[in-house]
This record gives sequence, C-alpha cells and structure tokens, in this order.
Amino acid sequence: MAHNTIKLKLNIWKQANPDSAGGFKEYNVEVSPDASFLEMLDELNDNLERNSEEPVAFESDCREGICGTCGLVINGLPHGPLPKIATCQLHMRHFKDGQTIWIEPFRAKAFPIMKDLIVDRTALDRIIQAGGYVSINTGGVPDANEIAIPKEIAAEAFDAAACIGCGACVAACKNASAMLFTSAKISQLALLPQGQTERHERVEAMVKEMDENGFGACTNTYACEAECPKGVSVKNIARMNREFFGAKAKSKNLTF
Repeated sequence: MAHNTIKLKLNIWKQANPDSAGGFKEYNVEVSPDASFLEMLDELNDNLERNSEEPVAFESDCREGICGTCGLVINGLPHGPLPKIATCQLHMRHFKDGQTIWIEPFRAKAFPIMKDLIVDRTALDRIIQAGGYVSINTGGVPDANEIAIPKEIAAEAFDAAACIGCGACVAACKNASAMLFTSAKISQLALLPQGQTERHERVEAMVKEMDENGFGACTNTYACEAECPKGVSVKNIARMNREFFGAKAKSKNLTF
C-alpha cells in the first residue's frame, strides 16, 4: 500500500439470503483517503476473493450520484455523514485513521434484504407504475418555448424531478414512509401542463400503491429531507396531500 493510507475497521452486515438470519462481520482495511466508499468496498472484495473468501454483496451502477442504487446506511446515516450526496460520492478522506465504520443495508418492511447490503426496492418501481407517467398522446417533442411555464413553477417541477429513487427517505424515516419519494414523483407532473389531465387518478393510484406495499405514514420529522441526496423538499408532501384530498373530493370518494 502507498504511504498515504488510512486503516479502518469495518463492521458490515452479512446475510446469505432473505430467509436467513444476518449479522455484522468485522473486516480490517487499509485504503487511500482519495478512494471513494465504493472503491474501498471493491478493494475489500478483491482481497477477500484472493483469499478465497466470499465477497460482500452490494449494489452500484452509475457511481455519479444519479441512479440511486448504491444506497447504504453508514454509521447510522443513509448515504453516510455528508449531506446531499449518494454513497458513491462519499470519499474515505471524510473518515479518520483507525475509525470503526458500521455498514448496513437500507432497512424497511417494503425493502426486503436479498443478500448482505442488497435490498429489493422494486416497491418504489410499483408506485411509479401505478401512475407516475403521462399516458395520453402528447404528439412529437415540442420546442422548449412552445408551452409557456412560469419560471417558478418550472423550477419547482425540476427540483421534484431531481429525486433519484434511492430510498434514503424510507431508510431515514422512523416509520419507513415513502411519502417524500411518492410526493416528488406526483409533484413533478402535477405542476406541469402535461400532467393535468390525469392528475386526480394519478395521485389516488400512487398513494394506494404506496400504502399497499407496506410503507409507513409521515409524522413530519423531516428526516427524509435531511438525508435525501438531492435535497428534495418536504413541501412536496404537502402538495401531494392537497392533490389527494382534491382528488377524493372530486370523485366524492371520501373514504380512506
């Protein structure tokens, strides 16, 4: 190893499959402070495989903070100690030489553990499939300035659309609520002209799917916003609630 390295003790959650009992296993690593968190795990797995030991299973894809698949709970915090970044953007220079790091998967009833640090987050996909799209024929792609949208509205829609669907909001919430994720996906369409035609059916269908997948309720602790790597605002939850009650009133279906 190079002289500019730090030594760390890792306590990593190991679980063979969804039905087995899991537990923490200790590993010792020596890495460059310039390595990313996922590069550190790659180096650990390379060493384990060289010693004919089973590597640690974890997910990653883009490694640029835009896909959300890398989500881990690091020392009790989804995505780690730095605000507004995904796990793949976290570097080892933010840890101290000799520090102990606890690494575990996102935990929620709706996110069953598949193996080690990998969870099944397809419940979020099912919420999108329930109505997070525009299904009407809008024709070809219009010029950017053809539909006049006020700057403030466009900015709010863009901020909601920044959600990468990583599930950190669920992992951070004491109730494992998916309200921030769901509300962001509802808001980005409810704010724009293209989303108006199906706005009432959309919010009812997506909220129903969210509830059926076992996510908890929101109790306004703001933990979701604090841990969101994109800083998605809880204002979207208020907007979703308004959309939902408006849809119920329009359909005169006021049962919940």
